[in-house]
Amino acid sequence: MTVRFGLLAFPGVQQLDLTAPYEIFASMEGAEVHLVWKDTSPIVSATKLVLQPTTSFAACPSLDVICVPGGSGVNALLEDETVLSFIRAQAAQARFITSVCTGSLVLGAAGLLKGRKATTHWNARDFLAEFGAIATPGRVVRDGNLFTAGGVTAGIDFGLTIVAALRDQAEAEAIQLSLEYAPAPPFHSGSPEEAPADVLIETKRRLAGSRTAREAIMARLAARRHQAG
Repeated sequence: MTVRFGLLAFPGVQQLDLTAPYEIFASMEGAEVHLVWKDTSPIVSATKLVLQPTTSFAACPSLDVICVPGGSGVNALLEDETVLSFIRAQAAQARFITSVCTGSLVLGAAGLLKGRKATTHWNARDFLAEFGAIATPGRVVRDGNLFTAGGVTAGIDFGLTIVAALRDQAEAEAIQLSLEYAPAPPFHSGSPEEAPADVLIETKRRLAGSRTAREAIMARLAARRHQAG
């Protein structure tokens, strides 16, 4: 039986947020994987890799799994009603609603995280409460049919978790072995808890621009909710 995956491919996407789960989904037997955007014109990722959407919002079939990756381009999506409406419509009938990294903030902006456990990149986890989510640390956090992954590389663990949930552990393990996914990082700086203090300070400095812009967006969204209430 065919399983349809759809990953949002938007300008400024963090390419590994998208390509890591894409590789795993596409390796699953019976998978049909779509890269979805407003149209099928090429888009440029946050690190300048050019990606080609395979279908538009209008032409996208009903998806079994909808996945929203993260990246600096997420900021624009938080206030883009065309994107949010598409996500809501697909989520209404999808088997699994999912995200990688800061893609969970887009799910939140679409109203899909209220009262549910969710995670995201460590530098954005505090924003989840603004959408009524229960911020939960973890590489992959599941709450019913909602799967959210931590930052960037967590998309690999996430992809394998989704395959196991759709098929079984044996299928996920076969994909893991075929990709030789046996992580052994040369350094132990993959989380704020492990990283040296000076590395954490420098990393926060590098991420400050996107975070500052996101804080301004969150303030606008909060003001709109207040006015609507």
